[in-house]
Amino acid sequence: MPDISNADFMQRIVSFLDRYEQSLPPVPPVIDWQVTPAARWVGQGDGGWLKPLAITAGHGLDDLVGVDRQKALLAANTEQFVKGLPANNALLWGARGTGKSSLVRALLAAWADQGLRLIEIDKDDLVHLPAVVAQIADQPWRFLLFCDDLAFEAGDNAYKTLKTVLDGSVEATPDNLLLYATSNRRHLLPEQRSDNLGASMVDGELHPGEAIEEKIALSDRFGLWVSFYPFSQDHYLDVVRHWLTVMAAEHGLQWEWTEELQKEAIRWAQARGNRNGRCAWQFARSWVGKAMLGSAG
Repeated sequence: MPDISNADFMQRIVSFLDRYEQSLPPVPPVIDWQVTPAARWVGQGDGGWLKPLAITAGHGLDDLVGVDRQKALLAANTEQFVKGLPANNALLWGARGTGKSSLVRALLAAWADQGLRLIEIDKDDLVHLPAVVAQIADQPWRFLLFCDDLAFEAGDNAYKTLKTVLDGSVEATPDNLLLYATSNRRHLLPEQRSDNLGASMVDGELHPGEAIEEKIALSDRFGLWVSFYPFSQDHYLDVVRHWLTVMAAEHGLQWEWTEELQKEAIRWAQARGNRNGRCAWQFARSWVGKAMLGSAG
């Protein structure tokens, strides 16, 4: 057996410790909620930790055009929650790109100074909800637990965990936590034609089958449903004009709404196969950027 010098031996120990430390999970940061308006839950094993998020100025409530009813419903519910009054968990469902996620983040900006905080959580990490609750239960802040694009497939473990929390048991849901979720599905689960086979007529009334009852059971646990619908062409163009106005003002660009500009905005939406707020915002960014580039040249 070859001799190993003390220096070589110590070098091997140091290398082993370096590799071992690299394999360890990161040390969770201690969040100062006084200066941290939002965090993301990072699942790890049977639990996880909260990662602070750097929040930049995003869409404000005034930037969400044509969804006044939805804004009013969520704003009132959020204000009740922030002021310690009874409020409901909310499900924002409907067409993609219509402002569901932007509305939640705009609400954070509107009420952050009054103690509102936001925790983003992925659907796959909903099984960790008890661990999330344990970390914020004694905090003086009001927390929105935000799950974007929530949808389940049959057999998801997170489905039952979420049902338990939404049931409102005292130990599961502290008063300072409210869940806001967005989804393209009203009932959060895929709906199949075969689900209707269990339906029956009783005394002239249609009774859904067990499969349908199970699928609507989760969404029923959200006390507030807020629906978002596909944009009409006029709604889409209103949003385009709003964002052109905002972005042009930011860059000192002089512009005017013309028939040709309107046609260009419509062609942009047609090329993407949808008319929504995201599409309008993207068109405005493209148009203002090209106009600024042209003026600079």
